[in-house]
Amino acid sequence: AFQKKGHSARVLSPEEAERLAKDQVLVSEFKQLKLEKEAQKNWDLFYKRNSTHFFKDRHWTTREFQELKACREFADQKLTILEAGCGVGNCLFPLLEEDLNIFAYACDFSPRAVEYVKENALYSTERCKVFQCDLTKDDLLENIPADSVDVVMLIFVLSAIHPDKMHLVLKNIYKVLKPGKCVLFRDYGLYDHAMLRFKSGSKLGENFYVRQDGTRSYFFTEEFLSQLFKAEGYEQVVNEYVQRETVNRKEDLRVPRVFLQSKFQKP
Repeated sequence: AFQKKGHSARVLSPEEAERLAKDQVLVSEFKQLKLEKEAQKNWDLFYKRNSTHFFKDRHWTTREFQELKACREFADQKLTILEAGCGVGNCLFPLLEEDLNIFAYACDFSPRAVEYVKENALYSTERCKVFQCDLTKDDLLENIPADSVDVVMLIFVLSAIHPDKMHLVLKNIYKVLKPGKCVLFRDYGLYDHAMLRFKSGSKLGENFYVRQDGTRSYFFTEEFLSQLFKAEGYEQVVNEYVQRETVNRKEDLRVPRVFLQSKFQKP
């Protein structure tokens, strides 16, 4: 119904604020360690259950991120991109179809997701290289040359990683990004509808929750994200909340969506 961008976080209703204030009990340390240990298995099972049908193809990427066109010095310049955390290719394939002058590296934590990408009819080794990778510990330099990537896309990926390990992902992608080039980021923002829907007993830490299937989700504040990137040597170009209201006419529900959309540059 509407969309606004800016630096102010969403304001909670009194009922929402009260509900979040009450929900302070954290998942036990034992279970938290188990979730961390089984993170890959849980994402693999997620893709086994949902195959390639869970996420819609993201045809909005070039619209939302004008950078994909703007970072070219001339119209048909070949771009090298990295999609870090590509899932089953919902963002990758629309992008390759829309822009014929892109070569894409793509990786995902889940071996099953990587297989789905390779099985896609649009997959071509001439236009992309996909590989399994745990971004918190597998060195990207094993698959991608240093300083060779024009754009890194980090879209709804960092939120699935433990906050203590997020800096390792940023350090890893920094090595393959060309100087002067950018990371395009989009992920869940503080007080997004998904955060407010978690039942009591799902909280792992501040703004960090576990879903019923064992996958986890962090909800970012503008300040936290900014500090995270700057600590790894990036410069902030854009970092703002995108607030939307989605209307479910069938159930007459208005659902507040909050994302953080950002751009950070390697000097």
